[in-house]
Amino acid sequence: MDAASTSTLAANVMHFARLLRRAGLPVGPAETIAAQNALTLIDLASRIEAKTALRTAMIHRHEHQEVFDQAFALFWRDPSAAEQAAAMALLEAQKEKKLERPPPASRRLAEAFAPKTERKRPPEDEPPVQDAVLTVSDQERLQSMDFEAMSADEIAAAKREIRRLVLPLDLRATRRLRPDAHGPITDLRRTIRTSMRNGGEILTIARLRRQTRPPPLVVLCDISGSMSRYAQVLLHFLHAVTNQRDRVHSFLFGTRLSNVTRQLRARDPEVAFQMVAHAVPDWSGGTRIGEALAGFNQLWSRRVLGQGAIVLLITDGLDRDGAHGLADNMDRLHRSCRRLIWLNPLLRWSGFEPKSQGIRAMLPHVDEFRPVHNLESLRGLIDLLSRPNTPTRTQS
Repeated sequence: MDAASTSTLAANVMHFARLLRRAGLPVGPAETIAAQNALTLIDLASRIEAKTALRTAMIHRHEHQEVFDQAFALFWRDPSAAEQAAAMALLEAQKEKKLERPPPASRRLAEAFAPKTERKRPPEDEPPVQDAVLTVSDQERLQSMDFEAMSADEIAAAKREIRRLVLPLDLRATRRLRPDAHGPITDLRRTIRTSMRNGGEILTIARLRRQTRPPPLVVLCDISGSMSRYAQVLLHFLHAVTNQRDRVHSFLFGTRLSNVTRQLRARDPEVAFQMVAHAVPDWSGGTRIGEALAGFNQLWSRRVLGQGAIVLLITDGLDRDGAHGLADNMDRLHRSCRRLIWLNPLLRWSGFEPKSQGIRAMLPHVDEFRPVHNLESLRGLIDLLSRPNTPTRTQS
């Protein structure tokens, strides 16, 4: 390859990296240089090898592969694609096409391809709105927007809002005691030991008070294909909560259960999510909720569910195993914690009905059943967890 071709290829890789950044992917100079070096080690005549080399060098998380694949297909166009598209257009011209909502990745790439100077203008025949009361600010619109319908810029803004959320939990008394001059408990042992220094005369009475700590927070988050879009945003919430307080335990499950508590303790979000991507092999796969809960009850329940732990179960309840063993494992999990809160993005629909076997098996064993699909639902969850509450076992 001559110098001119090399410089042209390097420039194209640089522009491709900029496209991925505009689409919301964390692609920096290191990934760009690695991609350029990777292309020098393969046969550029093979489109599959080029795509594999670029994806290996520039993508570090499973949920970014869909955006990368569509960006690669649009940026590195096949020369024969135009002829094929023209032929397909002649065949489809006679058919009525149903308008469908494009997937989130397509919308993000369309915004990334659009020029920066392009802005939507209102129709000239429509008069401008003068009533300021009817207008809604972007901030308010962002609070109620579904995570799945957000663009790349809106997702970035939502992630910044999530990092500002604070999760205070009501303090609970533990078995440990600490010295306190005004405590309600008399410490006879320390009182007598202190009196020995004064010839056995008791001059002061030592007192104790029970320590108070927030209860442990355990999060079980579904990362299957139907939940991947929400899990991508909720991971930022878990990362923020993990770094704000102690005794937070995070687990991800799809076809297997993965403990990602240690990975999420990294202060840098990108470092934490890159570690999570390497630790979780089943991102955007199937869902075995019953098997995942069985593994949690057997391996982790005694370790993390203590001192009034609160469990957040984030899943849509769609189990590929037909709810096999799900009711028994949900019942055991329910009896092992103080509060079990189920967060389901399907509740965003007003006509939601528990028709699937998994949802019907899980509902009788939860204390709270709430939606989680936008920033408002997260704020409502924080308000719920911040209120002192004596759990009541409700049956649905």
